[in-house]
Amino acid sequence: MTWELLEKKANLENMKKEATTAYPINDLAKNRWSPRAFLAKPVEQNKLISLFEAARWSASGGNEQPWRYILGVNPDATWQKIFSVLDPGNQIWNQNVPVLILACGNKISSWDGGISPFFQYDVGQSIAHLSLEAMHQGLHVHQMGGFSADISRELFEIPENFGVLTVIAVGYIGNPETLPEKLNQREVQERTRKELSEILFSGKFGENASIF
Repeated sequence: MTWELLEKKANLENMKKEATTAYPINDLAKNRWSPRAFLAKPVEQNKLISLFEAARWSASGGNEQPWRYILGVNPDATWQKIFSVLDPGNQIWNQNVPVLILACGNKISSWDGGISPFFQYDVGQSIAHLSLEAMHQGLHVHQMGGFSADISRELFEIPENFGVLTVIAVGYIGNPETLPEKLNQREVQERTRKELSEILFSGKFGENASIF
């Protein structure tokens, strides 16, 4: 069966899960979400390169660019090692994921040699750029905290001055019916967010912003 037929069979139109926003936002942000059902369909090399180019051009404190990425493409040895460090609950749905990425960040500031208070924030920004570029390329991303940073450090010989932060699954969205029942239910449930009034303040913390 071709990938085109598999994608059609997956009924992907029902998996767009466009956010119901209170105010207008761009389509990439509106349609970005983190699926667990992925097709085993390979991701084209030119698309992968664009993801990391977008990540490369993210903002960072002092332009230190602390992010580093380790790329595994199924079924290469790097993919196998990244897969091996995932928690069992994440391994269940990552078996078909074509691309796994281990994200790290340099903890040491080049300005004063001390621990940077911003390195995790900056890596997060870089991954956000990668995620939106993935949407632009017709791909989806799912970031995971359920993995062993310690084993990752050992397997990939990551220096101590680098924090091991997250694993990222990348690929084409698949059929939620391929997931176990509990994960399938989470896959199809409606996306929700806190109201803007709960996260945006003016004057002092907890005081409604004047723009509302």
